[in-house]
Amino acid sequence: MRKVEDYIRSIPDFPEPGIIFRDITTVMQDSDGFKLAIDSMEDTIKDLDFDVIAGLESRGFMFGTPIAYNMGKPFVPIRKKGKLPCETISEEYSLEYGTAEIEIHTDAIKKGQKVVIVDDLIATGGTVEAAIKLIERLGGEVVACVFLTELVDLKGRDVLEGYRVESIVKFDGK
Repeated sequence: MRKVEDYIRSIPDFPEPGIIFRDITTVMQDSDGFKLAIDSMEDTIKDLDFDVIAGLESRGFMFGTPIAYNMGKPFVPIRKKGKLPCETISEEYSLEYGTAEIEIHTDAIKKGQKVVIVDDLIATGGTVEAAIKLIERLGGEVVACVFLTELVDLKGRDVLEGYRVESIVKFDGK
């Protein structure tokens, strides 16, 4: 029986020498791999009490929406600044070179709602940390963060100390 990691393509020296890029498009291109990825992520939260799934642009949408659908939960997108049409709040976070900003509609999370955040990857943890801040500013409670892959050496899990963090496939290195 294949595991999720069997569907992930590793590309050496991309985007620069010494880096191994973990390409998850190959997971989604195979119906068995995609189903296994979704089912595996879902299994990590099946016993949790929560109200909403929030997904980070853009690959968090690809995994978060089918999980929300399967579990009968609403889905909330967290997007790059300037992409949402109604009133939003935003949060800036650091990148390797510079900063970026994400936002959420002000009516997307109701006070007291329990939220699971879904994304494809946790690396340094900056993006998901910003998402947590947005959800908490709206009065939501983040009960778990679920990732398909984790780059362990970048220590993103440390940034999320105090939150439940689940990842299906863990890779050493950058």
